[in-house]
Amino acid sequence: MKKIELLDCTLRDGAYIVDSRFGSPAIKGIIKKMQDANVDIIECGWLKNGLHTEGSSFYHVPDDLKPYLIEKNTRSTYTVMIDWDRYDLDLLPPCDGETVDAIRVVFPHGRYKEGIAVGNAVKEKGYQVFYQAANTLAYSDEELRGLAEEINRIHPSGLSVVDTFGAMYEEDLERITDILDKNLDEGIKLGFHSHNNQQLSFALTIHFVKMFQNRKRGIIVDASLNGMGRGAGNTPTELIVNYLNRNGCSYEMDSIMAAIDIYMEYFKENYEWGYSTPYFIAGMYCCHVNNIAYLLQNHRTSAKDMRSIIESLQPEDRRKYDYDLLEEKYIENQNKAVDDEEAVDDLKGAFRDRTILLIAPGKSAVEKQGEILEFIRENKPVVIAVNALLGEYSYDYMFVANSARYDYAKESRQEQFGRVKKIVLSNIKTKPEENEYIISFNRAIKRGWEHFDNAVICCLRLLDKLEVEHAVIAGFDGFKTKYNESYADTSLPAINPGKQWDELNKEIKSMFTDVKQTANVLRRIEMLTESYFTEDR
Repeated sequence: MKKIELLDCTLRDGAYIVDSRFGSPAIKGIIKKMQDANVDIIECGWLKNGLHTEGSSFYHVPDDLKPYLIEKNTRSTYTVMIDWDRYDLDLLPPCDGETVDAIRVVFPHGRYKEGIAVGNAVKEKGYQVFYQAANTLAYSDEELRGLAEEINRIHPSGLSVVDTFGAMYEEDLERITDILDKNLDEGIKLGFHSHNNQQLSFALTIHFVKMFQNRKRGIIVDASLNGMGRGAGNTPTELIVNYLNRNGCSYEMDSIMAAIDIYMEYFKENYEWGYSTPYFIAGMYCCHVNNIAYLLQNHRTSAKDMRSIIESLQPEDRRKYDYDLLEEKYIENQNKAVDDEEAVDDLKGAFRDRTILLIAPGKSAVEKQGEILEFIRENKPVVIAVNALLGEYSYDYMFVANSARYDYAKESRQEQFGRVKKIVLSNIKTKPEENEYIISFNRAIKRGWEHFDNAVICCLRLLDKLEVEHAVIAGFDGFKTKYNESYADTSLPAINPGKQWDELNKEIKSMFTDVKQTANVLRRIEMLTESYFTEDR
């Protein structure tokens, strides 16, 4: 038995990133390059109940893999994964050795007996079986011993420790593997599948290898090309191959590099994975990455607010994704109670019978500066900066709806920030400093859209509550194809993750139309600079 085996899971874990749509050339090519590299176990994707679509790494039955196998060899083991309760085993034919050699069965914490039973049924059909104990960190010492006892009854090819949330440290890995190593039958390999939420994936994988250098048990290490995998990603295959080759293994690095050159560049250019602050928060709290994705995509939540929201969830709720509960916690976090009646009265008095000019941070606010300054000279409006201060203007007020933008303005434009009066929503702070008006978050929002807290829209809704009749807007351009193409100040903190600019523009336009149709007092809204959100576009 080989002491250390490498498993490449690019086509399986990477399926989360591309919704399994790698394309036929990439699936064929990655499998072939992994064969050429002498990778011991090649994970080709998932078995799913749905019918296979060409170019997808989701397969209905093992035979769906046939078109993607080029010169299948005996050096490598070809495997796919099934979720313990999401694949109908009646679909699975007996193993014929032509495509899939082994099946990995993943099961959640608390359901290992059921998951192991599924694997036993797979084994009876002639396949090698490997188990993935998801969220192994959650297992107590007693549970780990119970897991090992049940695994021994089936005697599969292997059992892998899974750092589902990227939350492990060395001492966690040592505790888990020491117990399993002492209690598993000698012939069962022990594996490790890591996630990079805390930038520890590669380091922990190396530590795992070192722990077993002088032990009898065979081990399996999971990796993926460029670390491609859900959320923060995995240990990169190329890194662990280099390490293993320095320690007596003989994987072909040229084939690994060729796979990256030929097949991975497209995915790196068009999709995102890997370490980020939000995924670090997921690791910190053992939180499912779908919760992080929801807060990013639906609310552009700052790291500070995200940490507060995730921390407010019960530990068991963090490990699953209940979007209704998450939305409730988001609103609870944003809607901090404030008494804003005095601030509202003061602003009503200051804005009474005045035209309000909102200067949003779009590029036209700088490109059309001359026209905007001329409008200010001729009309003498109340000038309000929306979510950003630009050095070209002298503002009367700054409206702020995002904590990152508040901090950025305060730190990067200290003198200007100190002079201007601030209208700050209560999701940012509840106690005013000098020259600040704290306004209840609920006064400025209307739910019904994913991005209901867009700053310009919030400001317009608030102006209506403040009984303003006439508002003019500059710099409300709309989003373009790249983040820094949209803003006058390209260093502004990003609060719109992803690249779905067209969808975001359409949603903001819908909200802008709603403001105009439902406002009680604010009946005149005009654009001073060209905007995507005008009715004729």
